[in-house]
Amino acid sequence: MAGDTDWVAAATTDPELACPTSAVIDIVFSRWTTPILWTLHTEGRQRFVELQRRIGTITPKVLTQRLRQLERDGLVVRTYHPEVPPRVEYEITDLGRSLAPLFAHLATWAAGNLDKVEQARHDFDAEPPRGAHSAPGRPSPSL
Repeated sequence: MAGDTDWVAAATTDPELACPTSAVIDIVFSRWTTPILWTLHTEGRQRFVELQRRIGTITPKVLTQRLRQLERDGLVVRTYHPEVPPRVEYEITDLGRSLAPLFAHLATWAAGNLDKVEQARHDFDAEPPRGAHSAPGRPSPSL
Protein backbone atom coordinates (compact mmCIF):
# COMPACT_ATOMS: atom_id res chain seq x y z
CA MET A 1 0.00 0.00 0.00
CA ALA A 2 1.23 3.48 -0.80
CA GLY A 3 0.22 4.79 2.62
CA ASP A 4 2.33 2.14 4.35
CA THR A 5 5.43 3.05 2.37
CA ASP A 6 4.85 6.74 3.07
CA TRP A 7 4.69 6.03 6.79
CA VAL A 8 7.84 3.86 6.67
CA ALA A 9 9.69 6.57 4.75
CA ALA A 10 8.58 9.20 7.27
CA ALA A 11 9.53 6.92 10.18
CA THR A 12 13.12 6.77 8.96
CA THR A 13 13.43 10.57 9.06
CA ASP A 14 11.18 11.43 12.03
CA PRO A 15 12.12 9.76 15.35
CA GLU A 16 8.60 10.39 16.69
CA LEU A 17 7.20 8.15 13.95
CA ALA A 18 9.94 5.54 14.31
CA CYS A 19 8.79 4.97 17.90
CA PRO A 20 5.19 6.13 18.35
CA THR A 21 5.44 5.76 22.13
CA SER A 22 8.25 8.33 22.42
CA ALA A 23 5.76 11.19 22.70
CA VAL A 24 4.01 9.36 25.56
CA ILE A 25 7.35 8.71 27.25
CA ASP A 26 8.20 12.43 27.01
CA ILE A 27 4.87 13.41 28.56
CA VAL A 28 4.54 10.83 31.30
CA PHE A 29 8.05 9.92 32.36
CA SER A 30 9.81 13.22 32.74
CA ARG A 31 11.59 13.60 36.08
CA TRP A 32 8.68 14.68 38.32
CA THR A 33 5.58 13.81 36.32
CA THR A 34 5.25 10.25 37.60
CA PRO A 35 5.35 11.13 41.32
CA ILE A 36 2.90 14.00 40.78
CA LEU A 37 0.41 11.85 38.87
CA TRP A 38 0.87 8.94 41.29
CA THR A 39 0.21 11.19 44.29
CA LEU A 40 -2.86 12.81 42.75
CA HIS A 41 -4.17 9.41 41.70
CA THR A 42 -3.69 7.77 45.10
CA GLU A 43 -4.35 10.74 47.41
CA GLY A 44 -6.97 12.61 45.40
CA ARG A 45 -7.32 16.38 45.09
CA GLN A 46 -4.39 18.24 46.66
CA ARG A 47 -3.40 21.78 47.46
CA PHE A 48 0.02 22.83 46.22
CA VAL A 49 1.67 22.62 49.67
CA GLU A 50 0.13 19.20 50.38
CA LEU A 51 1.36 17.88 47.06
CA GLN A 52 4.85 19.28 47.62
CA ARG A 53 4.98 17.75 51.11
CA ARG A 54 3.89 14.32 49.85
CA ILE A 55 6.43 14.29 47.03
CA GLY A 56 9.24 15.47 49.27
CA THR A 57 12.32 16.70 47.45
CA ILE A 58 10.70 18.68 44.63
CA THR A 59 11.24 22.43 44.69
CA PRO A 60 8.25 24.82 44.47
CA LYS A 61 9.54 26.18 41.13
CA VAL A 62 9.81 22.72 39.56
CA LEU A 63 6.45 21.62 40.98
CA THR A 64 4.82 24.72 39.49
CA GLN A 65 6.44 24.06 36.09
CA ARG A 66 5.42 20.40 36.05
CA LEU A 67 1.85 21.12 37.18
CA ARG A 68 1.46 23.73 34.42
CA GLN A 69 2.75 21.25 31.84
CA LEU A 70 0.45 18.50 33.13
CA GLU A 71 -2.48 20.94 33.02
CA ARG A 72 -1.54 21.88 29.45
CA ASP A 73 -1.37 18.16 28.52
CA GLY A 74 -4.84 17.59 30.02
CA LEU A 75 -3.61 15.22 32.74
CA VAL A 76 -4.23 17.56 35.70
CA VAL A 77 -6.90 20.17 36.35
CA ARG A 78 -6.27 23.26 38.46
CA THR A 79 -9.16 24.74 40.40
CA TYR A 80 -8.91 28.26 41.77
CA HIS A 81 -11.22 29.13 44.68
CA PRO A 82 -11.58 32.92 45.00
CA GLU A 83 -11.76 33.16 48.77
CA VAL A 84 -9.60 34.82 51.39
CA PRO A 85 -6.95 33.55 51.35
CA PRO A 86 -7.23 32.17 47.80
CA ARG A 87 -7.12 28.41 47.52
CA VAL A 88 -5.85 26.41 44.54
CA GLU A 89 -6.29 22.65 44.22
CA TYR A 90 -4.94 20.15 41.72
CA GLU A 91 -6.66 16.97 40.65
CA ILE A 92 -5.88 14.24 38.16
CA THR A 93 -8.23 14.19 35.16
CA ASP A 94 -9.91 11.17 33.60
CA LEU A 95 -7.21 11.31 30.92
CA GLY A 96 -4.55 11.20 33.64
CA ARG A 97 -6.38 8.38 35.41
CA SER A 98 -6.40 6.42 32.18
CA LEU A 99 -2.64 6.00 32.67
CA ALA A 100 -3.25 3.85 35.79
CA PRO A 101 -3.03 0.52 33.87
CA LEU A 102 0.29 1.63 32.39
CA PHE A 103 1.64 2.40 35.87
CA ALA A 104 0.25 -0.91 37.15
CA HIS A 105 2.07 -2.81 34.38
CA LEU A 106 5.27 -0.93 35.15
CA ALA A 107 4.93 -1.69 38.87
CA THR A 108 4.45 -5.40 38.05
CA TRP A 109 7.45 -5.33 35.74
CA ALA A 110 9.53 -3.58 38.40
CA ALA A 111 8.58 -6.13 41.06
CA GLY A 112 9.59 -9.00 38.78
CA ASN A 113 12.66 -7.51 37.14
CA LEU A 114 14.45 -4.79 39.12
CA ASP A 115 16.50 -7.42 40.97
CA LYS A 116 17.64 -8.73 37.56
CA VAL A 117 18.58 -5.20 36.50
CA GLU A 118 20.57 -4.73 39.71
CA GLN A 119 22.34 -8.07 39.14
CA ALA A 120 23.16 -7.12 35.55
CA ARG A 121 24.58 -3.78 36.75
CA HIS A 122 26.64 -5.56 39.39
CA ASP A 123 27.98 -8.05 36.84
CA PHE A 124 28.76 -5.29 34.34
CA ASP A 125 30.55 -3.15 36.94
CA ALA A 126 32.61 -6.15 38.08
CA GLU A 127 34.02 -6.71 34.57
CA PRO A 128 37.19 -4.95 33.45
CA PRO A 129 36.54 -1.80 31.40
CA ARG A 130 35.92 -2.40 27.71
CA GLY A 131 39.04 -2.05 25.65
CA ALA A 132 41.24 -2.93 28.64
CA HIS A 133 41.65 -6.50 27.44
CA SER A 134 44.87 -6.99 25.53
CA ALA A 135 45.33 -9.18 22.51
CA PRO A 136 47.54 -12.21 23.04
CA GLY A 137 51.19 -11.25 23.07
CA ARG A 138 50.44 -7.53 23.51
CA PRO A 139 50.70 -5.56 26.74
CA SER A 140 47.54 -4.23 28.34
CA PRO A 141 46.88 -0.57 27.57
CA SER A 142 47.82 1.85 30.36
CA LEU A 143 44.97 3.61 32.06
